[in-house]
Amino acid sequence: MRHRRTRSRLAIVARLSLALGLVAVEACSVGPTFTRPQATLPAAWQAANDPHLAVTAAADTLWWKAFNDPVLDRLIDLARRQNLPLQIAGLRIVEARAQWGIATGRQYPQVQEINGQAAAIGPSKNTPLGPLLPRHLTAYQIGFDASWEIDFWGKYRSAVDAEAAALLASVADYDAALVSLTAEVARTYVAVRTFEVLIALARNNADIQDQGLKIAQSRFQNGATSELDVTQATTQVQGTRATIPELQGQLQQARNALSTLMGQPPGVAEALLAGARDIPQAPAKVAVSVPAEMLRRRPDIRSAEMSAAAQCARIGVAKAELYPSFSLFGSIGLQSAGSGWGGHNFFSGNSFFYQAGPSVSWPFFNYGRIVNNVRVQDARFQELIVSYQNTVLQAAREVEDAMAGFLDAQEAAVFRQEAVKAAQRSVQLSVEQYREGAVDFQRVLDAQRSLLEQQNDLAQSHSSVATGLVALYKALGGGWQSRGNEPIVPEATQKEMKARTNWGDMLSQPRSPETSEPPPAGTH
Repeated sequence: MRHRRTRSRLAIVARLSLALGLVAVEACSVGPTFTRPQATLPAAWQAANDPHLAVTAAADTLWWKAFNDPVLDRLIDLARRQNLPLQIAGLRIVEARAQWGIATGRQYPQVQEINGQAAAIGPSKNTPLGPLLPRHLTAYQIGFDASWEIDFWGKYRSAVDAEAAALLASVADYDAALVSLTAEVARTYVAVRTFEVLIALARNNADIQDQGLKIAQSRFQNGATSELDVTQATTQVQGTRATIPELQGQLQQARNALSTLMGQPPGVAEALLAGARDIPQAPAKVAVSVPAEMLRRRPDIRSAEMSAAAQCARIGVAKAELYPSFSLFGSIGLQSAGSGWGGHNFFSGNSFFYQAGPSVSWPFFNYGRIVNNVRVQDARFQELIVSYQNTVLQAAREVEDAMAGFLDAQEAAVFRQEAVKAAQRSVQLSVEQYREGAVDFQRVLDAQRSLLEQQNDLAQSHSSVATGLVALYKALGGGWQSRGNEPIVPEATQKEMKARTNWGDMLSQPRSPETSEPPPAGTH
């Protein structure tokens, strides 16, 4: 009879649990539904009609290949595999994967534990127990406890959505770090080559000026001119030579920066920089696509969108606290107590116990605190919406600025080239005329000084063209698309982490939010 009553009670609990589970399936989240925030973008770039731009074509993913420089390609490849801040960004993806896993697990019974205890009980002699109760008792219990809060209002589903969006934001942050790293390596490499060219120009001009000094010394020794010409020539050539150590110091700093970008100590980059010491040349025409394409290409925009999506889901988590929560709980096990340390028949059927049933919790008197928490989450969501819109506007401005700088530098380089040709001819004519006594030495000094200035300006213009192209592609968000299936955590680091912790495949395999297809740019 007792067993029939037990089975009947368990059946009632099971039917009640099933009913509550079906209700939970039918329930819906109480939070808002996220849609991509509206952002204002121009229909076309301001310089869309410039002949150096191909606006209708898709922007080049491997944009640094346009420089046709194997050394630059090698540096970027090494940096993308060894850069330490990029590895930190990859580890944040792993952390976000684990956080998503935690949120997913909370959709299932929140308490699942096996517990056991053994206790010796000895009440004081001043405690009345009655004549039939022993003074010393021992109690044993072992059982399994479970508790499951039904996700009636979508609190746990919203938490999963929030962590999934946060995971996607961390992936976008990694891609943004990859874009920045690629651009910084290219920019620093251009700086290295620029300093090398400026040093070569200074040495070459020092040689030219030294020839003028020898002419002045010869004319002074022959009595054709005063010592002033010699001192002025000496001042100019030594001043030019003095710029070389300064440029060499800046060159070394740029090389050290390259080593750091590659995750290596200073000095490593020198061995990789062998080859032609020329400033990388940009192609005659570059592809920049259209403004709307930037929404898909720029990972910082995607990160801002996913951060807003995560916060939108957190509003649902906060709102769910306003409503009653429904839970199922249960315990099952064995328990026994008696005098002495044994003889309780602990494992007999009579030691079996259970308890199960539903529970309801409603923190009604915390209403004000909960409402204010919803307001906090909503305010944060609105902040992120505005932040997303500002990110889009800033991105559009960066593209326009980089485009203008790139095109203006190309135009300036054409004029600088003509100026250098004229300056070279001026030096040649002034030296010839000074040797013949037709002009004074000041004309030679001015021509030589102008030549060095014009050559330096031309080198800087070529450098500006190259760095302008780097800045343009960085602003367009190019580079992250090429990472493919490269591991976000290096294999050596994976081995180190797995030696400490059971990571399963989390270090190497993406989770389902990462593998889902993102919506097309411009859609909600």
